[in-house]
Amino acid sequence: MNNISVQELHDLRNSNPSIHILDVRESEEHAEFNIGGILLPLSKISQFDYDLIEGMQEQDIYVICRSGKRSLQACLLLEQAGFSQVHNVVGGILAWQDTYPQ
Repeated sequence: MNNISVQELHDLRNSNPSIHILDVRESEEHAEFNIGGILLPLSKISQFDYDLIEGMQEQDIYVICRSGKRSLQACLLLEQAGFSQVHNVVGGILAWQDTYPQ
């Protein structure tokens, strides 16, 4: 697992809009504000429910949550499940909103 800043993710997304962003917050949080990507709450990952990301085990996946804590847990679980290219977005959505206010 690698750590990545919101600035690095922002630059990556601008240069390649098809990168895989995985939002591990709950649906209510995602509905309030999100940066796109796949919504797969940590609660589902904890239950080994990976259907939405099946076949992405060898691809770069950038994991984000509210503050960076759930995304770290999700990265560890995904690595244990065989996902080899997971990146934790440090600071999460809060850091994103501080850096890129709308």
